[in-house]
Amino acid sequence: MAETELYPQALRDLGDAGHPALSLVVPVYNEERTVEQVYTQAVEALESCGSSYEIIFVDDGSTDGTWDALERLHEQDAQLRAVRFKRNFGQHPAMHAGLARARGDIVVTMDGDLQNQPSDLPKLVAAVEAGADVASGRRRGRADSWGRTLPSRLINGMLRRFTRAEISDFGCAFNAYSRDALTPVLGMIGKQKFTKALVLSAGASVVEVDLEHRAREGSSRYSPLRLTRLALHVLAGFWPQPIQWAGVLIGMLCGGLALAVAVWATVVWVLRGNFPGMLYLGGLVLGVLAVQGFILALVGEYLGRIQRDVEGRPLYTIERELE
Repeated sequence: MAETELYPQALRDLGDAGHPALSLVVPVYNEERTVEQVYTQAVEALESCGSSYEIIFVDDGSTDGTWDALERLHEQDAQLRAVRFKRNFGQHPAMHAGLARARGDIVVTMDGDLQNQPSDLPKLVAAVEAGADVASGRRRGRADSWGRTLPSRLINGMLRRFTRAEISDFGCAFNAYSRDALTPVLGMIGKQKFTKALVLSAGASVVEVDLEHRAREGSSRYSPLRLTRLALHVLAGFWPQPIQWAGVLIGMLCGGLALAVAVWATVVWVLRGNFPGMLYLGGLVLGVLAVQGFILALVGEYLGRIQRDVEGRPLYTIERELE
């Protein structure tokens, strides 16, 4: 029978039993071609750390053979655990499912598409062992198109402004966290995107670690439309007073345009006796409509969040779990 999880508030109790020092959480979705490579390379990297470990794969409702591959790997290795969602809920709920089950003192998160090298994992672990709450992966020589990197830079700039954390790459999913840094914000992970930004906004210390990065095989799941929605999510989730600021912006913009048009109209009227009023009026109306459209999109993000909380929708539902 499927298990429904709403918003667990803390990581699992470690109890008195022995628990691994390291937990690796890997959300996957239709990664049949790479999941065994991820596992093999991750085991090699974890063993090089010289500590006990566990690997938690979260299958976000894959429709290919990803889950079958995880079942085979689980039969071979008891340190591998896996969770399967009933359908695709998204990367961030999948991340929550893995983090909520992690038992390690240090928790590492990584995508399952091999854009980052699992061999870099010891560098992240070493940074946390040295005293940082968060070891933030920074993609070096990023192998993505400008259509991905340009929106990413914009979103990174917004998150630096709102979280006051001076790191350059909020979008990298290959990071390491101390258990104590994750516990206070676990209830928000999944409902809120950007796990790293949530942890840092709570005051965790951070150090950036350079990582190798390569191009993704196949097309990215982040289209321009999805990246735009992600930017709106950042505004609604990390900017405390966006509506007030937007109102100020509208007032200043419309007031400035109105004054400029009035002055221009007066000058043209006096010097030429002919003022192209309809043209400039049309431009003014279009500018105001563009700003209003942005505000409506932002309000829509808020309303969507309110609806989800009022309805009490589950964060995800679990079909199977391999312990």
